[in-house]
Amino acid sequence: MSNTDSFIDEVTEEVRRDRLFALMRRYGWIAVLVVILLVGGAAWNEWRKASARASAEQLGDAILSALEQDDSQERVTALDAIEAPSPGGKALLNLLKASEQAGAGDDAGARGSLDAISADSDVPEIYRQIAAFKALTRGNADMSAADRRLRFEALATPGSPVRVLAEEQLALIDIETGDTEAALARLQAILEDAEITSGLRLRATQLIVALGGTPVETSAG
Repeated sequence: MSNTDSFIDEVTEEVRRDRLFALMRRYGWIAVLVVILLVGGAAWNEWRKASARASAEQLGDAILSALEQDDSQERVTALDAIEAPSPGGKALLNLLKASEQAGAGDDAGARGSLDAISADSDVPEIYRQIAAFKALTRGNADMSAADRRLRFEALATPGSPVRVLAEEQLALIDIETGDTEAALARLQAILEDAEITSGLRLRATQLIVALGGTPVETSAG
């Protein structure tokens, strides 16, 4: 009986091996493909990281070279010649270009560079809002107070990185249009805002005093 059992076990094992080899011949390519995809994916990910790092370094070198030019107009021209590899890089270039244009007295050009950022839907929202704010505060004499108010109100929404600064600009528009009471209320609200900076606190306090009001001391900020 022991010899018979041993023979049956050997036959069973052979059948199992035959089935395993058959399965490997039929489906083994799937395992090979999975391995290739895993190895290839890891390699591609490393290449992508290296490529992004190289692009960022190349952009940084080009920017530094452009900013080493002798005057603002030459720096603007050099920045214009740089090809940004990403929307964020393009936004950075336009911010730098706007700064140089402003330094050269070209307010219209600076606003154009900033508007290009705020209008680009591919650019991260934080850059778009900062650019929109800077454009509104630069050479806006040709824009009515009502139009400026609408645009600053759009930037004074919760979550905006320039919300409190936009509120300050709205207070200045209140002063410009003769609504002192509204300006005082808005400035006091700024003083009570948890996101206020020390510089903005000082400016708001000085404006309240200049308008004949009394700043209310708070623990905000």
